[in-house]
Amino acid sequence: MIKVLPSTNPCPENKLLDYSKELYNLGIEYLHCDVMDGKFVKNKCLDYEVLRYVRDNCNILLDVHLMVEDVFEKVLEFSKLKPNIITVHYESLKNEKEFNKIYKLLKSKDILLGLSIKPNTSIDSVKNLLNKIDLLLIMTVEPGKSGQTFLENSIDKIKKAKDLIKDKDIILEVDGGINENTYEEVIKAGAEFLVIGSAIYNAINRKNLLVKIDNHYKN
Repeated sequence: MIKVLPSTNPCPENKLLDYSKELYNLGIEYLHCDVMDGKFVKNKCLDYEVLRYVRDNCNILLDVHLMVEDVFEKVLEFSKLKPNIITVHYESLKNEKEFNKIYKLLKSKDILLGLSIKPNTSIDSVKNLLNKIDLLLIMTVEPGKSGQTFLENSIDKIKKAKDLIKDKDIILEVDGGINENTYEEVIKAGAEFLVIGSAIYNAINRKNLLVKIDNHYKN
């Protein structure tokens, strides 16, 4: 099943609750929450309290994407929100021991564990971790800034990831530059969760865009 996950970025944080409620009323299941620390990526946004406020006042499910350096500490913090998914970056992990600590923590809290890789990171780098993850996130732009152009060489990477996880119960999520011009090839390549930021937030008619994508994969 294909799902569209609108991201919190570029929505201003003081408007995030209203945006989340609108998305939920449009039938959106998950909000993709871009948490940035200003270290792992240049930008800084979405602290714990902002997201807690959304969770406490809207029924939309939370998919928390941690673009941070102190990854275990942030997993500890954001796991208190009891989101449905927490995704960490392969590039921010100190070692496999830290990854295993994150794995055990999230499993104990019944939170799905996602692993994200940046455009220049090979799929093969995460092969030995696949048996412990629930979601693999392929970044098709450099993380940290909304509105970037989709990197065309990402299609082959998505296809390779799909082949790699085909026998495993792992969701394939893609994030970066997905819009009306790119979503079809991303779905065709094997993506199941489409993270869409600027294209939905800036859409003149958000409902029409969501219906268009929905109709595409149903046909």
